[in-house]
Amino acid sequence: MKKIAVFTSGGDSPGMNACIRAVVRASIHYNIGIAGILRGYKGMINNDFIPLNSKSVSYILNKGGTILGSARSNEFRTSEGRKKAHENLKKNGIEGIVAIGGDGTFTGANIFMKEYPDIAIVGTPGTIDNDLYGTDFTIGYDTAINTAMQAIDKIKDTADSHDRLFFIEVMGRDVGFIAARSGIAAGAKAILIPESKTNINELVKQLKVNASEKKMSNIIVVAEGDDAGGAFEIARKVKDHIDIFDVRVTVLGHMQRGGSPTCMDRVLASRLGVAAVEALRNGEKGIMLGQLHRKISKIPFENAIKHHKKMSAPLEQLAKILAY
Repeated sequence: MKKIAVFTSGGDSPGMNACIRAVVRASIHYNIGIAGILRGYKGMINNDFIPLNSKSVSYILNKGGTILGSARSNEFRTSEGRKKAHENLKKNGIEGIVAIGGDGTFTGANIFMKEYPDIAIVGTPGTIDNDLYGTDFTIGYDTAINTAMQAIDKIKDTADSHDRLFFIEVMGRDVGFIAARSGIAAGAKAILIPESKTNINELVKQLKVNASEKKMSNIIVVAEGDDAGGAFEIARKVKDHIDIFDVRVTVLGHMQRGGSPTCMDRVLASRLGVAAVEALRNGEKGIMLGQLHRKISKIPFENAIKHHKKMSAPLEQLAKILAY
């Protein structure tokens, strides 16, 4: 393989730049040409390719976001759009691609390879949600949970000072990994996640018990995809049942995607970036490179897309035991 490209797609996550850097450095090590595609599939269609070298990725290891940018591309969902992308890849001499992203990124790659099998694509899991099957952790997840934990810790300080009940919403539309781990680490009184049905009456009951024990400051962590609604909706429902608390709501939002990646994310991203280049070099394609039990894992795109990682029962049970 003489030349490959790398791009980032979907939601950005801390550590994407570390992965880009690893792909570039590994390509140079193996004497493979390397280009960057700006703004994901959109850039592929618009022929936004840039040459990358060692200097291009200097001093980006500690930076959040992605130097290549990211964008959604409805045009890539069409056969006409994918044809344009293929023409541009061939024009730029690209034989293989490292796609850094999540479920949507790999779905697009899987469809594209079926239509154009001459382009080899491998993926690395870049998403803060940690919801991809075939890897213990995704790039950006560790940073996100630490960002959430630190924010919750700070809110807890002011909650204790004023005897307030805080509902804190973290990201997690389909899975509650961020809520579960950050909530456990920050000592939340309750953790509400999409995987478990939320019983408002039971929550109110426990809060009344806390109040009777003079525990007026409480932190409730809510994943945005909880079945009872987001933090504002759940706070409203609780206030309808009990009015003894001074209730506040905080939505952490996109701050969880930003910031300098943790050591764990930098090392994971670096390891997977190098493994992705080595996989292309060995003639492999249509796989996501992950890490299972500290070893590099290789999962076909179709499996990574079809299956979704579920919350482990022990983690969910731990959250329940430590609550209240």
